[in-house]
Amino acid sequence: MSTSFASSQSTAPRKQTILLLGGTGLVGSACLRLLARDDRVREIRMLVRRASGSAVTGSTGGNRVVEHVIDYDWPDADSDIFDVDSVICALGTTIRTAGSQAAFRKVDYEYPLRIAGIARRHGASHFAIVSAIGADPQARTFYSRVKGNVEQSLRKLDYPVLTIVRPSFLMGERNESRPLESIARRLGVYLPPKWRSISVERVARALVTEVLSGDTRGINIIENDALHDAPPLCR
Repeated sequence: MSTSFASSQSTAPRKQTILLLGGTGLVGSACLRLLARDDRVREIRMLVRRASGSAVTGSTGGNRVVEHVIDYDWPDADSDIFDVDSVICALGTTIRTAGSQAAFRKVDYEYPLRIAGIARRHGASHFAIVSAIGADPQARTFYSRVKGNVEQSLRKLDYPVLTIVRPSFLMGERNESRPLESIARRLGVYLPPKWRSISVERVARALVTEVLSGDTRGINIIENDALHDAPPLCR
């Protein structure tokens, strides 16, 4: 196990095809923007439950972003959609939005693990996921336990590279209202780096940098303070 944040100047051995989960969400959309303008990316396959309009359905000329509508409960495990080099998973919800603990667990545990298993069987070598600070299978809170459980289960899939990013509260504009999280984000800027609120751009850059660098091996855990300590974001 190691903590890694590969240099954005690293050169990947070849262009990659990336599978992106949660590309319409806060972190996922930031990942999409970074990937779409990176020359190390051959194609971005964006999995969605319904057409979003943020990508193109089907392969069209030079457009590297291809949107695929799937049923996460019953994905076609034999589809060549999953013939990718790496997977970035930015799926996530809240118990309030999901409607129940069971529904939350489905989105934050079952879906990532299911797609990770399929992609691994198709030859994917790197899986990168947004987890959360305090993720622990033995945590007192249900949210942190689920995050810890998905991390634990992903370790068993034998990916050559597994990147886990554990941010604190995310700073960014959401489409949905999360009053308590909004308050926590505002207060979080005054906390030590370990707990301080973090911008979605920094989280996305960590995921994309690790996946495209080709420098890391094994299990790489990037904690919230490491996200704050990373070099300034390029404009």
